[in-house]
Amino acid sequence: MAAMRVRHDVADVPSVWLRVFLEVARHGSFTVAARGLGWTQSAVSRQVAALEAALGGGPLFDRLPRGVRLTEAGRVLVPYAETVVEALHGAGRELAELREVAGGRLRFGAFPSADAALVPQALAAFRERHPGVRLSREEGLTPRLLDRLSAGHLDLAIVSTTSGAALDAYRLHHLLDEALYVAVPAAHPLAGSGAVRLGQLADADWISGGSRPEGTLLDAALRQGFRPRVAHVVAEWTAKQGYVAAGLGVTLVPTLAAGAVRPDVALLAVLDEDAPARAVYAATVRGRTPPPAADAFVAALRQAAALVPHGTHPMA
Repeated sequence: MAAMRVRHDVADVPSVWLRVFLEVARHGSFTVAARGLGWTQSAVSRQVAALEAALGGGPLFDRLPRGVRLTEAGRVLVPYAETVVEALHGAGRELAELREVAGGRLRFGAFPSADAALVPQALAAFRERHPGVRLSREEGLTPRLLDRLSAGHLDLAIVSTTSGAALDAYRLHHLLDEALYVAVPAAHPLAGSGAVRLGQLADADWISGGSRPEGTLLDAALRQGFRPRVAHVVAEWTAKQGYVAAGLGVTLVPTLAAGAVRPDVALLAVLDEDAPARAVYAATVRGRTPPPAADAFVAALRQAAALVPHGTHPMA
């Protein structure tokens, strides 16, 4: 009983067969193609024979006394082989660009005060070094950024420990620890003291991003044994400053937002030893391979973090 011949689509055959086929077609010679490929003539002949067998056994070349010539089947195959080989070359170029951080994309998010100082400096440095990488940025609070990261909509998120969100599922790259300041009106009795313990402001009206202190910077007050009275819920840092300047209350300000404080607001360093600094991280998802650009962006973030005045920074 005759053996059954298995036929293949062009997409099923090894790309090396197609590359060899195109070299032979280009030069009209097994010998010249072999020389260009750095192979032996017999190796080239075997590759072409294997391709012919895989596609049904019909000849792709007429073997002539001097060289070869494409058959009609070979002529039909040429543009398809060129498409496959060029697509693979294109994929190879893009993969090389990814490895070299010369192309590809990076989707990242950051919490608002990180956008005030840390992210712009890092972004400018990264774009100068890697102009071919497509960047997209989102702004949001840490819990939302982590949700977006887990869902695969972000490659990297710049987050803080303020929210109390669980971070076990993420690989954390420590950027800096932020000191805390209290913002008071410039005419406040404590404005000239330079530093304050939070307990000294236990009776003050507070301006916060949430109606409850839990999960906000005002967690520091809870650790000091008093529950701050949140008089105004205001999300944006610039708006919080306006409320403070108008004498409507005081608010806590982290290091990253401290550089943009208006002149009619005074900042007082928080002295309470039990009020820990807020840690800032670049987060990626554990078990998921981020694009190579993520590591380069983390390096830019660390360099930018080292330039942030005040606060404490991790070692390299």
